[in-house]
Amino acid sequence: MKITTKQFQILTDINLVWDFLVETYDRENDNGRAAPFFEHALTSTWMDTSYTFLDRLWFDGDKVVAFVYYEAPVTDIYFNVRKGYEFLADELIDYAITTMPHFNNEQQFIFFDGQQFLKDAAAKRGFKQVYDYEDLVFDFKNELNYELPAGYHFVEPKDIDIVKCSKLCWYGFGHGERGAFKDWDKYDDSLDWTPAKSHKSGWASYMSPSPHATPDYYVIIADENDEYACYSGMWWVPQNKLAYMEPLCTHPDHRRKGLAAAALTKHYRTLKPLGATHMTGGEDEFYKKIGYGKGTHCTIWRR
Repeated sequence: MKITTKQFQILTDINLVWDFLVETYDRENDNGRAAPFFEHALTSTWMDTSYTFLDRLWFDGDKVVAFVYYEAPVTDIYFNVRKGYEFLADELIDYAITTMPHFNNEQQFIFFDGQQFLKDAAAKRGFKQVYDYEDLVFDFKNELNYELPAGYHFVEPKDIDIVKCSKLCWYGFGHGERGAFKDWDKYDDSLDWTPAKSHKSGWASYMSPSPHATPDYYVIIADENDEYACYSGMWWVPQNKLAYMEPLCTHPDHRRKGLAAAALTKHYRTLKPLGATHMTGGEDEFYKKIGYGKGTHCTIWRR
């Protein structure tokens, strides 16, 4: 067995990482993030991709056996390891400590319940658990049954207007305090369109299409004036029987009307017949109220 490494390159390795994360996904043993987690972040405006060259892949021959990477903030470090390669723990943790972003001593490791071998390696180097959280999951053995409120309708995926969707996300994710949403076409060529500046200044930003995105399963809810009120993204990963919901937002003017619950019900009714067994959510109390239960338990470790 000869273990080699390679630094991650976005243009050449996105499929390699996706396949590895799909192959090693283990819902029962919580061994790391699902494949859409990393890819969604790479194509989102809130993600700083300037340090992705520090992400590293470990190989046994041609087979990926481990991946160390960050999400947001860049000092949050994640680990996915193929079963049988737990012996790499010390090497993975040492690499993360010495090479991954650690500005102002803010570096922290995110471990899952099936990664005790990584926790042990981190503990030997002075890391301690500081808090934990759980991303709740809806088990499709149960029934999700929330109807669309009167005055609203679902938008067919083929008819989705990307600008209207971007506008909804602008307000739905709380960016309205930065100013009103502005259409891309309203700007001239003299503006600096780098992602960091467009994000920080409050200019319009658009999420790029992802190689493994499944837009046919997105859910958009519009009101009687055809204004978009709720958006729920969906990554359908049939190999894992996983309905990975990301992102989810409701416009402030349309909240507390049951739109998000209706959107998730739509996902449930669409994907269960296709073989999905579970759907991701978040740690917000909302998910628990509509029937989500035991999910992915994360522990955060710092020095």
